[in-house]
This record gives sequence, C-alpha cells and structure tokens, in this order.
Amino acid sequence: MSHDGPGPRAVMRSVAFLTAGALAVPALAGCAAEDPAGKPLAGQDIAPAARSLVADGGTLRWAVDAVPDTLNTFQADADATSARVAQAVLPSMYRLDGSGRPEINADFLESAKVVETEPRQVVLYKLNQQAVWSDGREIGAADFAAQWRALSGKDSAYWTARNAGYERIERIERGANDLEVKVTFARTYADWRSLFSPLYPKDVMGTPDSFNDSARRKLKVTAGPFAVRKVDRKVDRKDDEIVLTRNPRWWGSPAKLDKIVLRAVERDRRVEELAAGNLDLAEVDPQAVSRIRFAARGSASPTADADSKRRAAVTEENSGRAALKGFEVRRSLEPAYTQLALNGADGPLADERVRRAVARALDRKELARVVLKPLGLPVEPVGSHLALSGQAAYADGSGALGGQDTAEAQALLSDAGWVRGGKVKEQGEKAAGAEDEDTKKGDKAGKKGAEGSENSKGTEDSKDSGADDDGTYIVGEDGKAPAEADREKKAHELRQGGVPGAYAPKGTAAPAGAAAGSLAKDGKPLTLRFVVPSGPGSNSLRTVAERIRRMLDRVGIRTELAKVSDESYFKDHVASGEYDLALYSWPASAFPATDARPIYAKPVPAADGSLNVEQNYTRVGTDQVDQLFDQAVSTLNESETKKLMRKADARIWAAAGSIPLYQRPQLTAARKSLANAGAFGFRTPVYEDMGFLKKGARPAAGSSKK
Repeated sequence: MSHDGPGPRAVMRSVAFLTAGALAVPALAGCAAEDPAGKPLAGQDIAPAARSLVADGGTLRWAVDAVPDTLNTFQADADATSARVAQAVLPSMYRLDGSGRPEINADFLESAKVVETEPRQVVLYKLNQQAVWSDGREIGAADFAAQWRALSGKDSAYWTARNAGYERIERIERGANDLEVKVTFARTYADWRSLFSPLYPKDVMGTPDSFNDSARRKLKVTAGPFAVRKVDRKVDRKDDEIVLTRNPRWWGSPAKLDKIVLRAVERDRRVEELAAGNLDLAEVDPQAVSRIRFAARGSASPTADADSKRRAAVTEENSGRAALKGFEVRRSLEPAYTQLALNGADGPLADERVRRAVARALDRKELARVVLKPLGLPVEPVGSHLALSGQAAYADGSGALGGQDTAEAQALLSDAGWVRGGKVKEQGEKAAGAEDEDTKKGDKAGKKGAEGSENSKGTEDSKDSGADDDGTYIVGEDGKAPAEADREKKAHELRQGGVPGAYAPKGTAAPAGAAAGSLAKDGKPLTLRFVVPSGPGSNSLRTVAERIRRMLDRVGIRTELAKVSDESYFKDHVASGEYDLALYSWPASAFPATDARPIYAKPVPAADGSLNVEQNYTRVGTDQVDQLFDQAVSTLNESETKKLMRKADARIWAAAGSIPLYQRPQLTAARKSLANAGAFGFRTPVYEDMGFLKKGARPAAGSSKK
C-alpha cells in the first residue's frame, strides 16, 4: 500500500512480486457473453525494440525510493526495491502478462499443472533442465521444500511476513526425476500459481538463522540474468545503491547490459539528477513531467539589459534544458489504485448509512479526470476493489452501492438522524468523528473494535431488505425494505424541492420550518477528519482531497483537512486508525482470493483486548465477505473463483468502507536511447532485454508517448 507520494507499501505477494468494465451483456445466439474483465486501460510504454537492435554492454542507472533493509522479499521490512532485485536475480515460476494475469516463466518452468484432485490436490512442476543456481547446483525439489518449511508458519523461529498458501501444503517431494517437483496440498488451493515466485535457494530458506539474516544485505547464490555485485555480493549502503551484474551462469537470452545500478534518489531530486547525467531511468511525479516537456521547447534568451546574474541564471537553465532534451516521459497506468478509506471503527462513519452517503456524494469520474486527463491517460474510475480492468477477476461492481446522487446522499444522512439546522452544543463538545489528539492516542480500534467490526450489519442483513439472491443490496432494484423505500421517497422529495430536516442541493430554496446551519445530531456537528500527506510528492492527493471536500460539503458533510508528514502518514494515522477519511493505494494482485483477504477480512478481537485488523485499516468487514473469500480460495474451478470474487466485491462496495477512485498513473522519465524499459504497466519487466539502442536504431513505431 502507498499513498500517491513517497511512503510505505504493504507486503502483498512478497511485496507485489506478482503485482495484480461494464457488466456482461446477454449472449447472442451462438456467441459467448462478453467478458466483464475487459482489457487493460493502458498498455506498456517501454520503447520496445528487438534484441538485435540493442547494443551489448553499458550501465543502466535506475532511481529507486530507497536501498532496502532486506533482500528477502518474505520479510516484513522488504519493499518495492527488494522485489525489483528479486525479479532480476531469482527464479520465478510465473510472471505477469500485459493483462496482469499469470503466465509460465519458460526460463525456469516447462510446465505446471494439477495432476490429482482426490483425495488431495497435487501439482506437478516440470523444471527447465538448464535451470541452475549460480554455484552450479540444479534448481530442484530441495529448494521448493526448504521454502515451504520456512513459510509454512509451523516454526515461529522464521521471521516471516506472511505464509499465505504455503500453510496449505502437506508435503513436497521429487517426481519421476530430478527435474520434477511434486507438491501435495492438505487443503485445496486455487492460487497455487502464486507460490515459489520468487524462489530462494535452500541455503537461504534451510534454517531460521539463514532465513532471518543471510539474505538481508547479500545474496550469495542467485539464478537470474543478473546477480548482486560480486564484491561480497553486498548492498553498498554507504553509496545508497545496489549494483547488479550479468550472471555468467545464466542459460537464457544473455543480458544486454553489463550492469544495473539501483540508486536511492528522492523524488524531488530526480529531475536534477537526470539533467546532471546521473540517471537514465526514474519514476517521476506529474510536476517533473511538466519540466521535461518544457525542456523540449528550446532555450530561453536573456533580455538585452539583463544583468550578469540573470544571464548566468539563464545559461544554467538552458544547460539543464539541453540535458533534459535527451529524455522522454513514458506513461502507463500502474497496477495499483487509489481509494478513499472511511474509518468505520467509531464516530459517524460507524453508521453504514453515513458511509454510503459519503460514497454517493462523490463524482468518481471527475476525481479520475483531475488526476489522469492532464497526463494524457485514460479517464476511467476503478470499478472493483479486487482487480483492475483486464485482470481475470475484474468486473464493475460499483452498482452495488450506486453512483453519484446528491439527493440520495442527503436522504441517507437524514435517515441516520443528521439534520440541517440541528442544535449544536458549543461548550465541552468535540466534533463528531473528529476527536482531539489526546483522545485519539493509543489503540483506537482496540477501544471500539468490536463495534467497528460489526459496523456493516446492515449489509449482512440485506437478505431481508430487498437484496438480490445472494444477499447484496443493489441500488435501484425492486422489493426494498420499508427503510430503504422511505429513504428513496426522501431522495425523490429532495429532487423535487426538498423536505424539512434534509440538506438540499446548493441553490434549492430552504423549505418552510428548516433552520439554518450545518448537519447535526445529538448536539454535535457532522465533521470528519480528513488526513492527507504534506510532502512535495503528494500534490495530486491533496488536489483530490480538496475536490472530495467540496463534494461532501454540498451534501452537508464538513471535513477538517489535516496535513501530516509523509513519514507519519501511514504508520501513525492510517494503520493506527487515527483518521476518519484518508487516501492511499493498494497494488493489484493476480491472486485476489489470497492477497486481498487480509485487506477486507472482518476485524476480530485479539486475546489482549485489542482488535486484529490485519490490513483492513477501515475496520469495516462482514462475515459474508470472509466466507466468499474462503470459498474462492478453495475451489479449482477458475470460473467459480471469478464468480465468487465478483460477489465479494459487490458486498465490499455495499459496505462502503472504501471507495476505489482511479488507477494510479505510472510516469517514467527515460533516456530516449534506452529500450525495453519505462512504464511497465502490468507486465513483469524482462531485465535481460533492457539496454541502449545501437547507433541509428529506433524503437518500434508509436511505442512511446512524448
């Protein structure tokens, strides 16, 4: 997870090592129904070129956010750079294609399939006979078994971040020969393709000591097109960089580059480092895009009467522009989406009706437009919590909650008891949902955790209130329960001119008898604390937050924008529950039945009285959603898994704990001569194909957007 600026990411699929439309129309006679998964909204932008056009040799200097504390992606402090190194130097059985779906990595795997389902699920892996570790040993069953034992969760001496999938394995053994690995599961596991990517050597996974320490700052044994630099293969922490060099034992297509240097460079310094010739590739923020575009327009000229300082400044500016002319911005959409999180632990947002009102007040298309249109990227709101357009599990489930509707939002608030002009106590009262900092310190979720974990009871009870046949309330369907019908009546009356006690749209005359003032209940105004990061890389988030504030204001919901440091934003506010509203992002997964479950699992009380929220930082969950995840991960019928995931997503929408907004832009400044690198989108990078074009060679036509 991350917000749009710098900050921490949650550990998903080994730090997202495998980072992962409209409803289907009725089928015509003889034709299959349209796949609601659709296609990716944007493809890769990497200046693709055939290997024959790429020169042999050279060093790629690639900016990263930080040098990682560990190179073991299964540890809690692993980050995105840990995953990037693993992709380049370690085996993976599967990689992602351009639609964010898993495909066999032929460099390591000839085939993998389920060969038995009864009495146990058995998967048979047939390995590439050329696949060897850098010490010459064949990759085999011993490596698979060591990784399973380390990640099974049975031995607490291993300091693992997560065990998902590995705890379902019963045994691993050699197949008919050394190239076959037979994995038998104790419990059926739909996402078996998620396992062993990356795969570490048994030297790392074999004992708790080696797992915990040996791969933190070095990888002695690797198996990829690159290896961590041979000088003790240690991360050069003094110089804040990791150097990868060609692996001489690599059996696949030889790496074009001699070296890849991953340099830690803060985002607000990257344009200067590009101009200074210290970088070839760097993810950048929208503000940097403008500077690179500006550089392409040519040099500035000082006026005739300019003094020496001004002339020197113009000369320096022109020098920077000239250097940046050698770069272009490659654009795609990142396999991650930004959401508005609503903390349902306590306060006004513990009431599902208030959360729904917040959601119905939002124009998600407009919010996507604000971020994506200036960058020339497709403007389309995200329709699922569990997948992105093009991925197998994707379908637009937002209809379970409904689109922007001011009158419906106001009716929901009125139904929840929040009325315009209600009496507000001025002494000794705190704004509802906006406690002071002293009150908020400590474990807020532990205090009112049980309440937060049950706050979607209205959704769970929807089977008795006009829901569809699987219990999900869909806005606009017939057969509403009396409360829903009454709310729709109020919404209709609001559209016709308003009713006393409701907050009418701007410009609507106040009905007779309505008092002036904000929405209030029990003497408290309806005010929500909206926490946003303050760093220079979070400008887009703050712009979106301001737009959301205006949208909520129109329905009578007041917000207090609280700007906090990037360093404290996630840990001290989002994860600890010290917010009412917050914006942050989740990476998409090719395996949502496994990876998304901890994000939406119903919080449960822990033995010490606190609340175990896993990664569900909204504290909103239901038993039905948990059951759908459990069913989806336990079937080998892929069509059934997709169906169950789409049902779960509809229920998550209906609970209104989080509102997906837009897929994050992926902006990468790249030297124009650099091929097969840039904005990768869903597809796993092919490190051995990256390199600099031969003199006179050009990438494929139309491959990059300037």
